[in-house]
Parts: sequence; structure tokens; C-alpha cells
Amino acid sequence: MLEAFTTSTAIVALAEIGDKTQLLAIVLATRFKRPMPIVLGILAATLANHFLAALLGATAAAFLDGTWFRFAVAVGFVAMGLWTLVPDKLDEDEEPRPSRFGPFLTTLVAFFLVEMGDKTQIATIALGARFNDAIAVTAGTTLGMMIANVPAVFLGQELIKRVPLDVVRMVAAALLVATGVWLFIQTLGIW
Repeated sequence: MLEAFTTSTAIVALAEIGDKTQLLAIVLATRFKRPMPIVLGILAATLANHFLAALLGATAAAFLDGTWFRFAVAVGFVAMGLWTLVPDKLDEDEEPRPSRFGPFLTTLVAFFLVEMGDKTQIATIALGARFNDAIAVTAGTTLGMMIANVPAVFLGQELIKRVPLDVVRMVAAALLVATGVWLFIQTLGIW
């Protein structure tokens, strides 16, 4: 359980740096200038989205358990690592407009939707499949999202200027690829 939690936290915190949802956090913070409702919206959206993703992964692992499935999960981690090297951009048409719903609900809906099919959601599915523990994975990936996004809400553009995103992306990619290779070796029974 602790391994699922800590691995999930580390992978998602690193993968989230420079991700579309982190850019969305900055945009929302700039528009609403009320950080706490935005942070709470990110938390609620991430808990819901990542629980469903981790549950999907854990359920798939329970039904599809076998050597080929473990290889597929390993390949998934390597693919996520390579995908992490591609920087995200927040397109003009994806920016949430200030709405009558306020910062919390706008953040909740925007984060939940933008996270669909995002690399951190895919990683959460893979982590759920790897550890077969939806609660620990959800807790870890949610903490990872908060580690990456809360500073973005409070520090916004200043953070982007100071953090070398390319280096962080490479470290995150290396971590994901190493996890995939480790799972591959473990499945082969070499280690």
C-alpha cells in the first residue's frame, strides 16, 4: 500500500509539471484571483477523476491478470514516459471563461474534463493496474497533482519563469520509462 501511494505520488507530481492541467491552474488563478476555491476545485476534480481511473486499472488487472497484461502495463509506462517529453499547451479555445458558476465549480468541471485522457489519468489507470489498489493509487496521484498544481495556483507565471520545465519533463520521462523497464524485467522473472 505504501509503495502504491509513494510511487503514484512521485510519478504524477513529476508528470504534471508543464502539463495542460497545470497551465489551466495558472489560467484559472489569473482569472479568478481567488486561490482557495481553485485549489479545492482541483482537489475535488482530481479525487473523482483519479478514483475512477485507478478503479478502472485495478478492475482491469483483476480480470486480465496474466503475463501479457503485465507486459502491456510495462509498455504503457514506457509510452507514458515518452509522452511526457512532449510539452502541453493550453489552446485558446480550451481556456475556461469566467462564468456565473464561480471559481470552485468552474475549476471542478474544467479540471475533470481536461484531465480526461490526459497523461496523468492514463498513468493513474496504469498505476491502478500495477498495484491493484484504487484507494492508495488515488491518494498518491491526488497528492502528486496537488504538489504540482497548488504552487501553480499561488505562484502562477513566476513559477513558470523559474522552473526548468524541460529538465523536469526529462526526469519524469526517465522515471516512467524506468518503471516500465522494471515491470518488464520483473514480469520476465529476471529480478
